[in-house]
Amino acid sequence: MAKTPGKKPVGKVKKAAPKKAAKKAAKKSSPKKVITEKERALRAANLIANSEKKGSLKSTKRPKKTATKAQTTGLLESIVEGMKEKKAKNITVLNLTKLENRVCDYFVICDADSKTHVNSIADSIEDTVLKLTKEKAFHSEGQQNGEWILIDYINIVAHVFLKEMRDYYNIEALWGDAEFKIIED
Repeated sequence: MAKTPGKKPVGKVKKAAPKKAAKKAAKKSSPKKVITEKERALRAANLIANSEKKGSLKSTKRPKKTATKAQTTGLLESIVEGMKEKKAKNITVLNLTKLENRVCDYFVICDADSKTHVNSIADSIEDTVLKLTKEKAFHSEGQQNGEWILIDYINIVAHVFLKEMRDYYNIEALWGDAEFKIIED
């Protein structure tokens, strides 16, 4: 193409690439930034915090449950009844209501002779409580291992131990300030 003075060039002229396309091309060619574990954790925390504000993720906090004394007593009695139904041993109720930093109002603890016995007691507790009080457990864990099953009813937490595990963890000593009540058959 020949240039004439004072005139625009004749023929096709390439246009300059738009800024966005240029940035995109530069990004592809530049090395990726390495993200540290701390940055990854912060991003995850921000994502969770933002989505909880929007209500898209379910909160993992324990719901606050205000139960009347009669409801709590009925739940407590039905848990003990479920334990007795499957011949649980050494049933103990720890009253934590007078402790300042308690996680719940009561612990109900028992032990069993075998892993099968532990699982059957835990199943009996959940069935009996559902039948008598129409309450479902908020959380339950330990069924796979069968050495210590915890059943959480918010105000009351039931612990079903294998005898050796109960002796090892000794929850009664950890919550030594609580009032104890041993249930006799």
